[in-house]
Amino acid sequence: MKQSNLMMACIAAAMMLFTIQLNAQLTTPEASQRAQVTQRVGITDITIDYGRPSVKEREVWGKLVPYGYNNLGFGTSTAAPWRAGANQNSTIEFSHDVKVEGKEIKAGLYGLHIALKEDGGATIIFSKNATSWGSYFYDEKEDALRVDVQTKETPHTETLLFLFPSFDANSTTAVLRWEKKEIPFKIEVDVTATVMKGIKDDLRSSAGFTQSNWDNAANYAFNAGDMDQALEWVNTSISGNFFSKETFGNLSLKSQILAKQGKTQEAMTLVDKAAKLGNATQVFQLGNGLIAQGQKNKALEVLKNNVKNNNGAWPSNYGLARAYAATGDYKNAVKSMNIAMSNAPERFKGRLSGELEKLKKGEDIN
Repeated sequence: MKQSNLMMACIAAAMMLFTIQLNAQLTTPEASQRAQVTQRVGITDITIDYGRPSVKEREVWGKLVPYGYNNLGFGTSTAAPWRAGANQNSTIEFSHDVKVEGKEIKAGLYGLHIALKEDGGATIIFSKNATSWGSYFYDEKEDALRVDVQTKETPHTETLLFLFPSFDANSTTAVLRWEKKEIPFKIEVDVTATVMKGIKDDLRSSAGFTQSNWDNAANYAFNAGDMDQALEWVNTSISGNFFSKETFGNLSLKSQILAKQGKTQEAMTLVDKAAKLGNATQVFQLGNGLIAQGQKNKALEVLKNNVKNNNGAWPSNYGLARAYAATGDYKNAVKSMNIAMSNAPERFKGRLSGELEKLKKGEDIN
C-alpha cells in the first residue's frame, strides 16, 4: 500500500514538472523588435504598433515581400497580403472615428496589412482581426476598410520605420519607410465634431456638476462657430442649476454670442451687467471686444466707467486711450495714454511709448 502511494506521488510530481516545462517560456529579444509610434490630431490619438525587420542586403520588394496576395504555406489564408512589418500583426489604433484617404473608419484597433502592386501602387488594409500572427490567418471578410495609395522612392532605410512626417490641425500622414520605398496614407479627423461630442458626453458626467466646465464648453462652441450650442451652455452656467451664478465671464461671453446672432440690444444690456462684475483688466478686455465688434461708442462708455470704478488703474486708462482712438478723439487718447504710462509697470512702458507716438500722429492703435 505504501509502495502504491509512493508511485502515485511520483507520477503526480512528474506530470506537474511536465506541465511547468510546457507552460514556462523565457523572455528573450525578438530579432525584429517591436516599436510604437503615436500622433495626436486634435484630441484623437493614432498609434501604430509593428515589428521592425532589417534589409540585411536582401531583395525586399517582390521577393522578401511578394507583390499582391499570396499563399504563404501556413495558416488558413490562401490569399494573404503583407503583414506591414514582422512577426505578429502590425496594428493601428484610432481613439476616435477618422477618415483614411477620404474614407470613414470607426474608432478601434485594427490589423494593418499592405498589398503591394508592381506598378507602384499599394492597397492599405485595415482588418477587424488585430490579434493574429502575421497575415497567415488573414480573411478579407474581416476587412474594415481598404484604400489605394501610391508608393514613393526614398533614400535607403535599413530598418522598417513607421512615422508621421507631416500633420496639421485636422490631419496627418502616416508613412511606412523601408529599403528605398515609402508608403504613405493620409488620416483626417473632424476635430470640432469630435471635441463637441466629447464635451456633450463629459457634461453628462461628474464634470457637469462644475460651473467652470459649462463656461469652457460654451467658449469652445463659440470659437467653433456653433452659437446655438454656445448659448445653451452659457445659459446653464448663468441660471437654473445649483452651481449657476452670474459672473463677468459668462455674462460677457453671452453678450458676444448674442452680438454674433444679431441681437445687439440684448448683447449691450449684458455688457453693462458684466462690466459691473469685472476688474480693471477684465473690463479693458471687454472694451477691446466692443471695439472689434464696431461698438465704438459703447466701448467708450464702458471704458470711461472703468477708469472711474478702478481708481485710475493703468489698464483702465490704457483701454480708454484705445477707445478714444477708435472714435477719432486723439487729443483725449494722448491724455489717457500719458496717465496709463505714469502708472504702468516698467516692462510695459516701451510698448505704450510706441503707441503714444502713433496717437500723436493721429494714428489708430487698435
